[in-house]
Amino acid sequence: MGNFVPDRLSQALSVRGLSATELAARIGVTNTTISRWRNSSQIPSPAMLESMASELRVAPEWLTRPMRSATSKPNYRGSIAQLKQERGLLGGRIEWLEEVSAQLEEFVDYPPVNLPDLGIKRVAEITDSVIEEAADACRKLWNLGDGPVGDTLLLLENAGVVVALEETGIARIEGLSSWSMSGRPLVLLCADKGNAFRSRFDAAHELGHLVLHRGITAPADSATHKLMEQQAHRFAGAFLLPARGFVAEVSTPVSLHALVFLKQRWGVSVAAMIMRLRALGVVSEEDYLRLIKHRSAKWGNKREPLDDERLPEAPRLLRRTMELLINEGVIRADGLADMLGISARDVESMFGLPIGYLTGKSADIVELAIKRRDPSDAAMPTMPNGLPNVVSLDRFRK
Repeated sequence: MGNFVPDRLSQALSVRGLSATELAARIGVTNTTISRWRNSSQIPSPAMLESMASELRVAPEWLTRPMRSATSKPNYRGSIAQLKQERGLLGGRIEWLEEVSAQLEEFVDYPPVNLPDLGIKRVAEITDSVIEEAADACRKLWNLGDGPVGDTLLLLENAGVVVALEETGIARIEGLSSWSMSGRPLVLLCADKGNAFRSRFDAAHELGHLVLHRGITAPADSATHKLMEQQAHRFAGAFLLPARGFVAEVSTPVSLHALVFLKQRWGVSVAAMIMRLRALGVVSEEDYLRLIKHRSAKWGNKREPLDDERLPEAPRLLRRTMELLINEGVIRADGLADMLGISARDVESMFGLPIGYLTGKSADIVELAIKRRDPSDAAMPTMPNGLPNVVSLDRFRK
């Protein structure tokens, strides 16, 4: 019990969207007791630890694990002037994503991080031309040419980004991104709107933050946050709709009918294409306003033609990692949640699994490289639950 980590309690409260008062009422203690636990002036009894863990849907032992180094302050897609509790929930969630992915990375090799490093230290350095060059550099690094990109989430994962797509119940924050202290980028996308075209743009937007703002701390003031959001937005347009390839396929005068045709090919909404054409100077401000008004009058602001004809892209990395480890006998499906310390439902959500997958369905074989131990190594130590415990990465070989 002396190993209780108060910061674990605070983190779990944020992720569950619970106040200390609500937790106190649920487990039958006072607010003062919760405060004492959180400031380390008192340690919960074994019974209270069990009760608290049950309400927070984590393993009791998880509340005693040392905190990992925090991720960089996330960039949120949405206003920072509101939704403080919601940002706390998602911020804790991306910290869980980092921790879970790092635990599994002890057993397998993730793709190496392969993003352009621009070395930018100040937001003021990021001009429109810098953004265009950054998006072009990313496409060149990944050999994408000037045409439409394929699966954006697969591109990110192949470039070493850990991605999760979850229904969060917070539709006003469409995604966030950060960097782990080990140098691995993380993206958490909100799946609540279920729109494949918007989801692809959200992914490219977060890629923009990772590339443009890698050396810049996420701001606390709304003006700088808004500017960084605009920069990531322009990057997304430049990445998904490169000037050379996209403009060559746009006929003038620009019509909504023609843009709907291009939407299917480029995987980008009509609204985003109109904004891109404005940014490139292909349409005047007058024509831009005409197209936006015509679009709104014809379809409204939330839906467009073809929105239901493409399924949202899904991350693969964490799910395939889990399937490989289960197939190799390193872990069991019904033991994964205990190993990670969070609920099976949390793992299923984070890994993109159907509800109940971890308690009733075996994994398929997948093609990934598992880290192999050197035959000369001593016997592999195990954790209390009997699962293998890899303690040092340099003792393993592919």
